[in-house]
Amino acid sequence: MPHYYSQGQIPHKRHTQFRRPDGELYSEQLFSTEGFSGNSSLLYHIHPPTGIIRVDDAYPGIPEVAEEKMLKHRSFQGFRIGKGGGLLESRKPILVNQDLQIELAAPATGLEEDFYKNADADELIFIHEGAGTLTTMYGSLKFGYGDYLIIPRGTIYQVHFSGSGNRLFILQTFHAIQFPKKYLSRYGQLLEHSPYSERDIRPPAGLNPVDQQGDFLVRVKKNGMIYPIHYAYHPFDVVGWDGCEYPFALSIHDFEPITGRVHQPPPVHLTFEGMNFVVCSFCPRMFDYHPMAIPAPYNHSNIDSDEVLYYVDGDFMSRKHVEKGQITLHPAGIPHGPHPGAVTKSIGALQTNELAVMVDTFHPLQLTRQALEIEDRDYVMSWAE
Repeated sequence: MPHYYSQGQIPHKRHTQFRRPDGELYSEQLFSTEGFSGNSSLLYHIHPPTGIIRVDDAYPGIPEVAEEKMLKHRSFQGFRIGKGGGLLESRKPILVNQDLQIELAAPATGLEEDFYKNADADELIFIHEGAGTLTTMYGSLKFGYGDYLIIPRGTIYQVHFSGSGNRLFILQTFHAIQFPKKYLSRYGQLLEHSPYSERDIRPPAGLNPVDQQGDFLVRVKKNGMIYPIHYAYHPFDVVGWDGCEYPFALSIHDFEPITGRVHQPPPVHLTFEGMNFVVCSFCPRMFDYHPMAIPAPYNHSNIDSDEVLYYVDGDFMSRKHVEKGQITLHPAGIPHGPHPGAVTKSIGALQTNELAVMVDTFHPLQLTRQALEIEDRDYVMSWAE
């Protein structure tokens, strides 16, 4: 999805001899998508990336679905999930379907020694609270409040948090996360009407190859199982790479809202898309400026998509009693809209400071056991006068 980028040392031509200072060849690795038909990058390792020395027993990493079918509005208090532990252990699946999984995490530590590779899915990690560094084969990415981290499937990575107070909203999808097609020229450049530009995309930096032999554990997720695989050489021994497939960061604070004289529909907040889902960013913005405008959103019938809203910060004029980390699920098949009194209250308001992430899915979502543990069961009746 990102544009061409290059770091470190690479040979003049692809697939030609590229030698280390001791005369031995560097090991070239093609990191490709859709076989050889999608975006790719070429990485140059000091040692072959294939040196497995041991494989431990696999263990399951499949969500436990508690409710497969339902038709009512739901709400979940995301900040009620348990805090502490490492990044992988703290990830709690909340909503799932055949295309994606939505998770919450409140880790005290990251992946400090071991490494992780999701071979099943692309990952979007939204940083609600906390800061730190994502380190990968491609280099490092510093992150903080409001950052989207996009990690292509197959990327080996570690996460180092600067403190223990971390809150993450995570989406992993079995399809590619992409820039919306409506923002792109036919050559792939972000167009002038896009709410962000290439200047806002932060690629990895600080490539620092590690030439180290030992026992390096990479936990690999594949087909819902976690496979602990031990390698003989440090995974981050890359001296250079180039291409169009790599992790990157985009801050929600760099998203420039699109406004109008009357209320604009959610697609103006579109940030990323994939097969059967979209991700939107609701950011501080000026309200509609028609003299008779109603800033509150109109009632809407979800006919063919489930709508998930993750509340980050600010005041939401269309909802009562909104808390940080709250998730609402408005399923396809029944309408939803502003809570009673919100429409009248919004008239005359000039701006909003709300911050939220929305995920719309075009296949129904299922609830996990962890979702039911943090559910606000009274939410379905919150439209009662």
